Amino acid sequence: MSEERRSTELNGESKAYPQYDLAWHEIVNDVVGGGSVAVTYCPLTGTAQGFYRGESEFGVFGRLINSDLVMFDRGTETWWPQLLAWGIRGSHEAEYLKESQVIWTTWERWRDLHPETVVLTEDTGHVRNYGDDPYGQYNPSSGYYDDENTLFSPLTTDDQFGKKDVVIGARTADGAMAVPKETLRERTVVEGTMSDVPYVTVYDETLDTGYVYRNPGGESVEYEDGTFTVDDDEHDPDGLPLEREIGFDAMWFAWYGYYPSTEVYE
Repeated sequence: MSEERRSTELNGESKAYPQYDLAWHEIVNDVVGGGSVAVTYCPLTGTAQGFYRGESEFGVFGRLINSDLVMFDRGTETWWPQLLAWGIRGSHEAEYLKESQVIWTTWERWRDLHPETVVLTEDTGHVRNYGDDPYGQYNPSSGYYDDENTLFSPLTTDDQFGKKDVVIGARTADGAMAVPKETLRERTVVEGTMSDVPYVTVYDETLDTGYVYRNPGGESVEYEDGTFTVDDDEHDPDGLPLEREIGFDAMWFAWYGYYPSTEVYE
């Protein structure tokens, strides 16, 4: 079994957060590369996201919207649905959180690329069975993650994909887009638009993840032997000379429930 990790790198510092830890606590308030961040995970929607938190500390509110984690700011008591990243109540109502990239990958993949990485300890002061995810496993898939049923009814449904099929989603204030992760693995480069702006999503085979870029100029992006060519120069998948949009894995039912007008590119 290859254990899943949610990992991040900021200003040259890399950290990894075991799935087993996050499944129990869902939010880790941390400092990475000098930046105060909250690394969050909702097992019911399969979403791992990072947020810059400034001097605030985030907590788990205890309620769900479309099965998704609702966070709250302990200082201002603002409520933030994770997938929405937008305040729905409190001092920061109708404001967006600034997001940071969190990579969903395996420990082996992350460690090979970042051998100096720091790993979240199990010495948390809480009594938990950190050797087990109460919802199941991803490698191999089992439990809740391998069952098409959801614990709660979705806000709205669409049968274009299985409820728990994984898409890489990205959104702005004006729209949303999704690329099935299996499609990205097969095609490596997927082009699309969001709110009439061209985007390109590229696959990182080393980490088994994807990156979403704005491509308003329609630059050609070609893949060969692990690198991507843009304007005759070669780049790593996470370093294209285009503006990056935060993208992340999500179960289809969860993404569609929040963004029913999402563009989908296969």
